[in-house]
Amino acid sequence: QVQLVESGGGLVQAGGSLRLSCAASDSTFSRASMGWFRRAPGKEREFVAGISRSGGFTIYADSVKGRFTISRDNAKNTGYLQMNSLKPEDTAAYYCAARPALSGVFNREADFTSWGQGTQVTVSS
Repeated sequence: QVQLVESGGGLVQAGGSLRLSCAASDSTFSRASMGWFRRAPGKEREFVAGISRSGGFTIYADSVKGRFTISRDNAKNTGYLQMNSLKPEDTAAYYCAARPALSGVFNREADFTSWGQGTQVTVSS
């Protein structure tokens, strides 16, 4: 399974932006669908965004639609989550995930076979 490492988290004021990165260990990433999830304190992990292996198809949770953008650069084996207009309720540990797929975008935890360790995002009011 591909290994994933997230980076880019930190502390930001409400209304600010952050860009998360998800670095994959090898080129199998280019044959995988990818997703971002998050877990807020005291809550279960939830889906944030997903992208097909080509990058041509994306889906978002309603709570982040219009503010977050998922993307990927298969030449660099890296995925991204651009987060704009951040809100305190976006505070969470963010995880990237991947699964081998010929096509399609996925939004369930059970769909993914590889997970990163997470990066913390804290949004202050």
